[in-house]
Amino acid sequence: MQPRALSLFLVLLTPIGTAAAAPPPQRPSLAYSIDLNRRADDLFHVTLRVAGLTKANAIYQFAATAPGTYETMNIGRYVKTFEALDARGRRVPIDRIGVNQWRLSQPARVRTIRYAVSETWDSPLDHPIYRMCGTSIENDHVLINPHAVIGYPEGLQAAPVRLRLAYPAAWQAGTALKRGPDGVYVADSYDQLVDSPILLGRLSKARLVVTGVPIDVYTYSATGKIRSSQLLGSMSGMLHAAGKFLGRLPVDRYTFLYHFGDSAAGAWEHSYSSEYVLREGEFTDSVGRRVTDIAAHEFFHVVTPLNIHSEIIEHFNFVTPVPSRHLWLYEGTTEWAAHDMQLRAGLVTLEAYLQTQIGKMQVARQRFDSTWSLLKLSLTSYSDSGQAQYGNIYQRGALTAGLLDIRLLELSHGDRGLRDLIIELTHRYGKRRAFPDSTFVDTLVAMTYPEIREFFDRYVLHAQHLPIREYYARLGITLIQDDRGQPVRFEINPSPTPGQLALREAWLGRAVRSSSASGKRRRRRGRERAGARRR
Repeated sequence: MQPRALSLFLVLLTPIGTAAAAPPPQRPSLAYSIDLNRRADDLFHVTLRVAGLTKANAIYQFAATAPGTYETMNIGRYVKTFEALDARGRRVPIDRIGVNQWRLSQPARVRTIRYAVSETWDSPLDHPIYRMCGTSIENDHVLINPHAVIGYPEGLQAAPVRLRLAYPAAWQAGTALKRGPDGVYVADSYDQLVDSPILLGRLSKARLVVTGVPIDVYTYSATGKIRSSQLLGSMSGMLHAAGKFLGRLPVDRYTFLYHFGDSAAGAWEHSYSSEYVLREGEFTDSVGRRVTDIAAHEFFHVVTPLNIHSEIIEHFNFVTPVPSRHLWLYEGTTEWAAHDMQLRAGLVTLEAYLQTQIGKMQVARQRFDSTWSLLKLSLTSYSDSGQAQYGNIYQRGALTAGLLDIRLLELSHGDRGLRDLIIELTHRYGKRRAFPDSTFVDTLVAMTYPEIREFFDRYVLHAQHLPIREYYARLGITLIQDDRGQPVRFEINPSPTPGQLALREAWLGRAVRSSSASGKRRRRRGRERAGARRR
């Protein structure tokens, strides 16, 4: 075949006066650069190169909040200067129309947007941002949570992003973001960029492979007392336990970012990484255990919400905070799993695990309002009143997940607990399929047993007293309370009944899952009931 002759033939066949179809307009890509060699003024100097903006992109938006923070941040408060320029470097008029928004008067002319934004750690503003969710820029290191530095033109939240960072040659950068051959970080969207914190400076690094997945640890330690190899040595058992708990880690990579300095702030989870701001001190076994407990929770977020999340999380609203009903799942179940997987792997004793549950019961009763349901806590999480109760999600939320595990095991005769349900949910949904926020409980009931609806009605949607004593008694474990009804300790019955022992063994992950005809019949009946309810 002769290509030139074919082209001429096609041209001759084209009717006279018919214009070729115009290619569809391309969505602008966003190319950011940040000069981290300028650190003396505690400002991030950001430049955005962009072309093809339209009236639909006239508003430049900074984040009001970010996924997983459950707080209103209003990053626009930290912006010190903001300007837009055309291709010849002339200013394009702008107006600030809100705390987080600037309007471009002629967006089609804009080729460059430049601004400076303060680091959050050293900014004395009211309603400060959690340090692990903020930014720091110092002589020897920089911490970037992208939502606190970078905004986006309205309508381009899903546009691809490129990020170039200029920083000292002696520094190392730790992040889960992928880096192109030209040294530029790339993200499929603003959401993915925000999901990837960056720690830079004189860092130590260590790596471990779990179920074929590389796990990297980057650590900034102000005086060099703590190194990544020490942290990874403490966490390795937990990480392998997580791999065993899940069968295989549902990610292709994972990055831990540690900042050890003069404050203990906390940690923040992301899909492929987690970030920690902790107080520095001499590394000891107790420090390693404490870091491991924190990391276990954050690491399990590779399941929730990365692989199990509602459309509110998937299509996150950075402009106006919108709460999900299912904080019990994202945080409560994650906190439960962080301890349960270590118990099952033998990293903690049963006595130590039960003492942790006593501690959660005591904190829930002493520090928080017991009339608040987990649903109410979720829906008010962005309010001041909700923030005051938010910490109970790690207490009552985790305790509730533990009871749900026992109830599922009881109903399935030890065949299927919360761990199994979580794994089934990751297969049903996964990274790219969200569940409907308003009907998720219906889905869970259809996947399990009719009795689970009553469980959610009582202990998630409403705030009925948790039946901890009754549920643990079914395992042959007795809750001891004082004369005021306050929890004191658990006592493990060394001679449980056969039924208690069987349920306890299943609860500890030691029972062999049934493959007998009776087990198959139970699962078949469960599916049939679920099908009948759907019909």
